[in-house]
Amino acid sequence: MKKNLIIPVVVFLLQVSVFAQTDTSFQLVKTIKGDIIAFTVDNLDNIYLLSSSNQVKKLNANGDSVAIFNDVKKFGQATLIDVSNPLKVLLFYKDFATIVVLDRFLNIRNTIDLRKHNILQVRAIGQSYDNKIWLYDELENKLKKIDEDGTLLQETPDFRQLFGSAPAPQKIFDQDQYIYLYDSAQSVFVFDYYGALKNKILIRGWQNFKVAGKYIFGSTANRLYRYDIKTFRVDEWNMPPEISGATSFSFSASRLYALRKDSITIFNFR
Repeated sequence: MKKNLIIPVVVFLLQVSVFAQTDTSFQLVKTIKGDIIAFTVDNLDNIYLLSSSNQVKKLNANGDSVAIFNDVKKFGQATLIDVSNPLKVLLFYKDFATIVVLDRFLNIRNTIDLRKHNILQVRAIGQSYDNKIWLYDELENKLKKIDEDGTLLQETPDFRQLFGSAPAPQKIFDQDQYIYLYDSAQSVFVFDYYGALKNKILIRGWQNFKVAGKYIFGSTANRLYRYDIKTFRVDEWNMPPEISGATSFSFSASRLYALRKDSITIFNFR
């Protein structure tokens, strides 16, 4: 049954205090080499590598290979890999409007062709707390929840009717009873599970955006950031020389992952 989500017009803005750290401590853990063009990390520090041949490989926290997904010819390059739930991996192929659902061993559980459900233009998806899927329909400007069959479960009203400029989120995260939509040109839009807009966090221009636990992580050209959702404090680090020039980053509660050409360097940090 389709349910409309209600969004109040009033928005409460968080005040962000910034703390710049100059005495940083990044302890090298290891470097993983190989054919790697993109990667992501789950909350157990499992690493998911995407190769130039579109192969997805899963490594455990020790760097050992535990699973491989090779069925890549049908859809080509994955646009996004969501590993919010380590037991369920989502591969999103934007050009084909298709989501491939894998189990923890990277075996295919299901394939969702969004076009068959009249969802034609999607940039961002994310797993929900109840193992469903959030997505942002760019044609209808709505946040929607679907199940693994593609059935629409919930949707918001058209954001163009509620905001002066509707968000264009690049990332969606479901964390601790809130949904985070990140539009790097505007802010972080925070919703509850009923679709009520609870807050806007004035974070703009961050790359490698990720919500993990009580933190929001991100980076700019020469800085790393960690925003505490509860205290509103931002810890800021100068980019360590040993990872400057990395093409992308990912974060877990205590680790930083930096991708350079054909290698990922892993650090503990505090």
